[in-house]
Amino acid sequence: MERYKVLEELGDGTCGSVYKAINMETSELVAVKKMKRKFYSWDECMNLREVKSLRKLNHPNIIKLKEIVRENNELFFILDYMEYNLYQIMRGRQKPFLEEEIRAFMSQVLRGLAHMHRNGYFHRDLKPENLLVTNDVIKIADFGLAREVTSIPPFTDYVSTRWYRAPEVLLQYTTYTPAIDMWAVGAILAELFTSCPIFPGESEIDQLYKICCVLGTPDWITFPEARNISLLINISYSEIMPANLSDIIPNASSEAIDLIKQLCSWDPLKRPTADQSLLHPFFHGGTRIPRSIWDPLQLKLNSMGHAPNLELKLWDFGTQPDDCFLGLTLAVNPSVSNLDISHKVPKGAREDLLFYSGFQDHPQQSVFWSLLSPDHNRITRPVESSLSLSFSPIPHSSIGVPQSTEFTFTSLQPHMLDRSFLAMSSPFQQSRCL
Repeated sequence: MERYKVLEELGDGTCGSVYKAINMETSELVAVKKMKRKFYSWDECMNLREVKSLRKLNHPNIIKLKEIVRENNELFFILDYMEYNLYQIMRGRQKPFLEEEIRAFMSQVLRGLAHMHRNGYFHRDLKPENLLVTNDVIKIADFGLAREVTSIPPFTDYVSTRWYRAPEVLLQYTTYTPAIDMWAVGAILAELFTSCPIFPGESEIDQLYKICCVLGTPDWITFPEARNISLLINISYSEIMPANLSDIIPNASSEAIDLIKQLCSWDPLKRPTADQSLLHPFFHGGTRIPRSIWDPLQLKLNSMGHAPNLELKLWDFGTQPDDCFLGLTLAVNPSVSNLDISHKVPKGAREDLLFYSGFQDHPQQSVFWSLLSPDHNRITRPVESSLSLSFSPIPHSSIGVPQSTEFTFTSLQPHMLDRSFLAMSSPFQQSRCL
C-alpha cells in the first residue's frame, strides 16, 4: 500500500471503509476500500463474493476492481474513483431532474444490471448510495451482498436497504430471484422524479404498509412460500385501493409511470428483466415536455404567449362553393412584423387569408402556409418530419371536388426556416390559412 496515498475518507460501511487516494506512481485517483475483518490467507480473500463478482464483471457501468492488496492480514480493494453517488446528486439539486437526464441515468444502470444478471450475479443492495457518478457516467458499486443466480436457497432474509427492498424479501420468501434488483430499479426511478423515496417505511411492517398505500393490497397467495405472510395478511385485513401514480409523480410521462408500475409489481414474475426494461417505450419515446411545474421549457413557452399548436380541421362540405375550405394551424405564430407578408385581400376572398407578397397575384390557384423561424428568445424547433395529406371523393357532394388531391412537404433544414413557404395548388375557389 506504500504506492497509494490516502487523501480523505469517503464513507464507512458495515464491511469496510472507503477512502479517496492517489497512486503515487501514476498520479491516478482511486478509491480504496479497507475491509474491517482480518484475512489470514489468499484463499479466504479470493472466495469473497465481492471479489469473485467484480473479477468476473467487466462493464462500463459496473465499478472496476483494479487491484487487491493484502498487508498485515488487512485486505484492501483498489477501485475506480467516482466523484459522487446518486443520493448526493439528488440531495444537492434545487429542482427535479429532467426526464431526459433520468432516462440517461437509468439506461446505464439497466445496461450494467443486464450484464451482471447475464453473467450469473444479482446485486441485492441497489440504492442511490451504491450508484456512483462522474461526468454523467453512472456505475453500480458495492457488491458486498452480491450473490450467484445459481446459488442454492434458502437465501439471506436481510438484504438491501429497507426502502428499496422487494416485498418477497420483506415477507422472507425462501427463493427470491434477480427480480429483487428490478424492484429496486423501479423505486429508484420513481425517486429520481420526486427526489423523495416512494416507499419510506420505518420498519418492515410499515414498509409493507407504504407499498400497499401506493400499489394497493395484493392477493396474499402471490407469495405461497413466504414465511412472514402474517404481516401482509394483517395489512390486507382492510383492503387498500391503489393510488394513482400520476398524482404521486406528476412530472413523469405516461411511459415512465408504466415502467415504474411494471418494475414495482407485487408479483416478481411480472417484473421485466433489465434487458426487457431497456426495450420499454420510456427509453425510445423521443424528446417530450414533461408535466412539471418546474420545467424551464414549459415556463419559457408560457411566457412567450401561445404554445405550439398543430391542428387540422376539415369542415363539412355543403352545396355552395363558399363552404369548401381547409383550415390548418401549424407551429407557433410569432410576430410577423419583420416578414414580407401582405394582407391584401383579393376580390371575393375572406379577410383572414394571408398571402406571401411574391405570390399574391395568384390567390385563386394557391394557398400558402408560412413556416416561421424562432426569434432570439425562442427555442429552435426541429423541422425533420414530413406532412402528407390526401383528400378522397366526398359522397353526396354537388360541388366539383377532385377525385383525389394530395400534397406533401418534406423536412426542411434549419437555415431554410427564415422565410420558407409551402404552396398547395387548390381547386377550391376559396381557402384560408389560420
